[in-house]
Amino acid sequence: MKVVLAGAFGNLGAEILKSLCRAGAQVVAADLKERQVEGTEGKYSFVSIDATVPETLKGLCDGADVVITTMGLTGASTRFTSYDIDYRGNLNLYEEAKKAGVKKFNYISVISCDEKGAEKVPMLHAKYLLEQEIKKGDTDYVIYRPTGYFYDIAKVFKPYVDKGEMQLLRGYGKVKANVVDCADFADFIVEHMNDKNVTYNIGGKEVYTYEEMAKMCFDAANKPLKIKWAPKWLFGILANLPKIKKAGKHDIILFSKWTLSHDLVGDTMVGEKSFAAYLKEYFKEEK
Repeated sequence: MKVVLAGAFGNLGAEILKSLCRAGAQVVAADLKERQVEGTEGKYSFVSIDATVPETLKGLCDGADVVITTMGLTGASTRFTSYDIDYRGNLNLYEEAKKAGVKKFNYISVISCDEKGAEKVPMLHAKYLLEQEIKKGDTDYVIYRPTGYFYDIAKVFKPYVDKGEMQLLRGYGKVKANVVDCADFADFIVEHMNDKNVTYNIGGKEVYTYEEMAKMCFDAANKPLKIKWAPKWLFGILANLPKIKKAGKHDIILFSKWTLSHDLVGDTMVGEKSFAAYLKEYFKEEK
């Protein structure tokens, strides 16, 4: 089976690449740049693409049975917006897949992107728009909506752990999520990539509040937890500061505000890995 994997060298993409290679698929790994991924050497072909430039996608999907895309804007950018990458970039890929007659299109979206108010958060709304395009098309699809990843929580919380003080939204300390390990999620994606016209809300087996997750991070670093409770409206003000917009951080702050104030619990729970155990290893390595 020939699989095109777009966004193959991000954190999740690399885990999907490993899983596809273990499954014996014929893989075309597409991304801006290639990087070494342990265990995949010589088991895939690489194509450099820029999804915002449709010409770079020509012929990419020829002969493919399945396309999987993890492409999305995950950090600050002064060049692109979520609409450029998550929506238009993936739409360019979808159109190319249709032209090539690909039977299955798999898209990694995000949980709650269709909830009321999400249209005001570009990092959610762009994914929702792409979902709508996929659902109204003729190509069979699988949409995965993860709650978040072990790695992302650890990475985002680490600066606060280093500082010795966590910042959470006042009144939202009990908001909860069941984040998932990337490798476990990747295996689920590969196992279900041939499903037909279904959307999965994906999370891990453990559900924690953000206050509990903060304590787990501080415990893993052997530091006492101190929380600074910030009002929700402050995030809105921060997001619109000129220096924040100039640095391309506006959308990230709005997304953070959303995630810290909404329950994000996927009803399809995958994997057996412990988030607490992951954090202990993560902060051990960071010391």
